[in-house]
Amino acid sequence: MKHLYLTDDHAIFRQSLRKFLEKEAVPFYEQWEEDRIIPRSFWKKLGEQGFLAPDLPEKYGGSGVDWGFSVVVNEELERVGSSLIGVGLHNDIVVPYISAYGTEAQKSRWLPKCTTGECITAIAMTEPGAGSDLASIKTTAVLDGDHYVVNGQKTFITNGIHADLVIVACKTDPNAVPKHKGISLLAIERDTPGFSRGRKLNKVGLHSQDTAELIFEDCRVPKENLIGVEGKGFTYLMEKLQQERLVVAICAQAASEDMLQETIEYVKSREAFGKSISKFQNTQFKIAEMATEIKMGRAFLDQLIAKHIAGEQVVTEVSMAKWKLTEMARNISTVCMQLHGGYGYMEEYKIARRYRDIPVASIYAGTNEIMKTIIAKNLGL
Repeated sequence: MKHLYLTDDHAIFRQSLRKFLEKEAVPFYEQWEEDRIIPRSFWKKLGEQGFLAPDLPEKYGGSGVDWGFSVVVNEELERVGSSLIGVGLHNDIVVPYISAYGTEAQKSRWLPKCTTGECITAIAMTEPGAGSDLASIKTTAVLDGDHYVVNGQKTFITNGIHADLVIVACKTDPNAVPKHKGISLLAIERDTPGFSRGRKLNKVGLHSQDTAELIFEDCRVPKENLIGVEGKGFTYLMEKLQQERLVVAICAQAASEDMLQETIEYVKSREAFGKSISKFQNTQFKIAEMATEIKMGRAFLDQLIAKHIAGEQVVTEVSMAKWKLTEMARNISTVCMQLHGGYGYMEEYKIARRYRDIPVASIYAGTNEIMKTIIAKNLGL
């Protein structure tokens, strides 16, 4: 059967990327986890090989290819480890704000550096008192002459330590009714006075992914750094969340496929009571159940990706995929750890890392409870 969105070109690209990651990421990943950060040199190498924002037009340093190539990048990075999610955030979540809503001057200034790894990006929405309720953010941006003066704090920011350019959700009109109409997006650069990093957060999983607090104290941002139109920030965020949540679903699916393959190999090689544990009916049933779920998840996800690439609005289906596939991945990590026995709890086995990395996927990019709320609303409930 012809694939819904992948061609021979995507297959060649995948082979090239996988070979690159086997040389430049796999041997060093455990050390990155211990160091609690991925080195900037890896980002530069990704850029040199054309693996950063490949769907950008060539005039901005991209390859001008379809989004299927970005899907391949996300899948292959996830198979190495979930801590590489920051690359997908850069490629498919932050950079699109600039390419979709930025001025030509902004695109020419920032996008070429985003494709080389010279400029690493982040998006700052979440605050200590505002997560899913985005309209209630407190960070303000007050226009003062040619600058916005930004004050506030953001937390749980992916790529927070490395980021050279952060798209920050701010209240430019704190008195707007309804509240979301007062939100705007500002691009704030690394060395802007008044912008500092707080703690690099110590997480249960995703150890080498740099997550941080960001602090803005009378931070003066040139007004030409406004992304799009003032007061339209919430609308822009909602428009781009479809792709963000789809990326999370893609990574959850890839993680599930990887865990299943690792576990099948393990149960075939491990013996108990004089035979391979793959011969026990309980093991076979558990593997069969997971394989079925994963196959069904892939079928749903692939048609969803094809629709997204075609430009269709699939917000309801993306919300379904995000919650269902992240829950599936979490459940599979538990079953696969159990099938590994005591060794599954040892750090030297990949399943242990998966077990602690995966649960957060049901929280970020909108909690799974929010996904169910969206689905219910769109079903007319």
